[in-house]
Amino acid sequence: MESLLLLAWLSPFIGTLLILLFKSASWKIKSLLGILSILVSALVSSYAAYLFLTEGESIHISYPWVKSLNVSLGAFFDGLSTVMALVVSWLSFLIAVYSYEYMKGEVGETRYWLFFTFFVGSMMLLVLSDNMISMFIGWEGTGLASYALIGHWFTDEEERWVGEPGRRALGVPMWSEPSHSSLRAIVFTRLGDVGMVIGIATLHTLAGTTLLSGLLDAQWATQLLSKGVLPVFLWLLFLGALAKSAQFPFHEWLVTAMTGPTSVSALIHAATMVKAGVYFALRFSPFLVAAYILLQGGIGSTIIEEFLVGLAVIGAFTAFMMATMAIVSRELKLVLAFSTASQLGYMFLGVAVGTLAGGAVGGLYAGMSHLMSHAVFKAALFLGAGAVIHAVHSRFIDDMGGLAKEMPITATAFVLASLSLAGVPPFLGFWTKDEIIHLSSETGLIVPTFLAVITAWITASYTARMISRVFFGHSHHKAHEVSPVMFTPYLVLGLASIGIGAIWPSISGSFEKMLERTLGGENSVHMLEGHIPGTFEATIILVLLLFLSVFYIYSIAKKQPYYYISKSPTLMKLHSFLFDRWYINALYYRTIVDGFKETSKALYKYFDKLIVDNFYHKAIPKLFQQLVNVTSIYIEHTWDRILHHYLVEGFKGLWRIFKQLQTGKVSSYLLYLWLGLSLILVSMYILGWFP
Repeated sequence: MESLLLLAWLSPFIGTLLILLFKSASWKIKSLLGILSILVSALVSSYAAYLFLTEGESIHISYPWVKSLNVSLGAFFDGLSTVMALVVSWLSFLIAVYSYEYMKGEVGETRYWLFFTFFVGSMMLLVLSDNMISMFIGWEGTGLASYALIGHWFTDEEERWVGEPGRRALGVPMWSEPSHSSLRAIVFTRLGDVGMVIGIATLHTLAGTTLLSGLLDAQWATQLLSKGVLPVFLWLLFLGALAKSAQFPFHEWLVTAMTGPTSVSALIHAATMVKAGVYFALRFSPFLVAAYILLQGGIGSTIIEEFLVGLAVIGAFTAFMMATMAIVSRELKLVLAFSTASQLGYMFLGVAVGTLAGGAVGGLYAGMSHLMSHAVFKAALFLGAGAVIHAVHSRFIDDMGGLAKEMPITATAFVLASLSLAGVPPFLGFWTKDEIIHLSSETGLIVPTFLAVITAWITASYTARMISRVFFGHSHHKAHEVSPVMFTPYLVLGLASIGIGAIWPSISGSFEKMLERTLGGENSVHMLEGHIPGTFEATIILVLLLFLSVFYIYSIAKKQPYYYISKSPTLMKLHSFLFDRWYINALYYRTIVDGFKETSKALYKYFDKLIVDNFYHKAIPKLFQQLVNVTSIYIEHTWDRILHHYLVEGFKGLWRIFKQLQTGKVSSYLLYLWLGLSLILVSMYILGWFP
C-alpha cells in the first residue's frame, strides 16, 4: 500500500505523458488530465501527512536505481518534506484550476500543460527524494520546465514584455521579451548549479553515499576541514540554492521571469521553483548543526558559524534591496516579483539566524513557516494580479484604480493577501516575519536585524501603495469580475492568510514539533547568543503607521507623491536609481555581456583571424604547395622517366629480341625446344632435384 505514495511525485509525470499522447484532444480534455494528475499528487501527499502524524515516524519508500552510486528512487516523508509536499501539491492544484480559465484560447495549449505538469512532478521529486542525486534530477527538471514556461509566449509581442519599452540604464535596455527572459533564467540558475554539482560530487567522494541519512554523521565535515576546503565547499554547495531562490547576486533572473503567463508566475514565484533553494537550505541545515556539534571548540565550528552569518547577511541584503525596487515599480507583476525576491531573502535570513539561535529546529521553524506563509499569500496575489491585468488589459498600475467596486471578490482576496505580505497582525505573514526578526535580534547580528526591520517598513509601504493604486483612488478603466473558476483559488488563499493567521499562536507549537521530526531535526545547539532590544516594537508600530499613512495618501487624500519627487533633482536621481534596479542589471550587461563581446572580438581579431586563419588558410596551404613542388621535381619526374621512358624502352628491346627469334623455320623451333629442355634438366640437377 505504501508504494502508492510514489504517486505523490509520479502522478504529475503520468499526466505529462497522457497530455503528450492526447495532444490532439480538446483544451478541456488536456486541462482535466493536467488538473487531475496534480490533484492525485495533492491527495496522496495529504494521505502521507495523515500517516506521518498518526504513526509518529518518517515514511521511507526506496527502490534501488544506480547501485554503484547508492542512488534510489522512492519517497521520503519526514517533518520537512511532508509540509513542503502539501504546500507544493495543493497550491499547484489551485493554480492549475485557475489556468483552465486563464489560459483558455491561448496558443500552445499542449506545450503549456505538458511543462506545467512536468514542473510539478519535478518539484515533488526534489522535495521527496532521499538522496541528493534524485533531488538534483528534480532540481534540473524544474529549471528546464521553467525555461519553457517563462518563454511560453516566445513570439515576443510587446504586451508580453516586462519593463518599460524604450527605457535604458547606462545604455542597456531595461525591458525584456519572453524569449530573452527564459534564457536569462536558465543561465543564471545554471551558474549556481555548477557549484552545487561540485558540492554533491565532493560529498559522494568523501562520504561514499549521496543518501541524506548518510550525511548526518557529519564525517564529511571533518575530512573537508582537514583538507582546508570546508568554507569553499559550503559556498559551492549552496550556490545553486542562492541562484534558484534569486538571492543577490543572482536575483535578476526572477525579475524578468514575469514575461510568462500569470499562472506560471504564481507557480514559479509562490509555490515551487524559487522555494527550491530555500528547501535545500532547510534540508541541509540539520547537517550543518551536526557538523558544528562534531567540530565544536575548534576552527571548524567557527567556519560553520561564519557561513551561517554570511548567509544571513545575503538574505537580509537581498530582502532590503528588492524591497526598495518594489516601492517605485509601475508594473503590478513586477512589484510582486520584487516582493518575492525580498521575501525569499527573509527566508534565507530565517534559516540562518534560526539555526544560529536555536539549532536545527530553530532554522527549520523560522524558514519553513515563512515559506508556507509566503506561498499562500503570494499565490493569491499573483493570481489576483492576473485577473486584474486580464480585466483592464494593461500591466501598469497607472492604468488601474478604483477596481474594488467593479471587482469586489478579487479586491477582497487581494487585500487580505496584501495585509499578510505587509505583516499586519493577526495575518499569517505577521507571525512568520516577526519570528525571523525576533530570532535575528536574539543572535545579536546588528546589520541583518537592522536590514530586516527596515525591509518590513518598506514592505508595508509598497504594499499599501500597490493596493491603493489598483483597487482604490481614481478609476481609469471599466472592468468586470472574473469567472468563479478564476477567483475561487485566490479567494481561498486570501481567506487562508487570515484564517491560518488567526489560529497560528495555538498551532505554531504543534507545527514546530512536526518539523522537529525532520531528519536531523533533534540536533539542538546555540551558536550565537545576544539581544537587540526594541525590534518587535519598532517593527510593528512603524509597519502599521507606514501602511496607514501610505494608504491615506493614495486612497483618501488622492495625492501622487511622484509629482513632488519629480520636482527635486536629488529625489529623481534616487528614484531612477531604484527604478533601474540599482543599475545592477545594466552593470551585468556592461561588464559581463559586453565584456565577453569585446573578448570575443579580440579573440577573433588576434587569434582566430591572425593566428588560426593565417595558419590554416595561408601557412599550411603554402607549406603543402612547396612540398608538392619538391615532390614534383625530385620524385614525380624521376618516376615519370622510369615508368614512361626506361620501362617502355626496355620492353621495346625485349620485343626486338623476341622478334628476331621468330624465323618461321621448324628446325629452329625444335632447337629452341631442346635447348630449353636441356637448360631445365641441368638446372634441376644442379639444384639436387634428382634422386
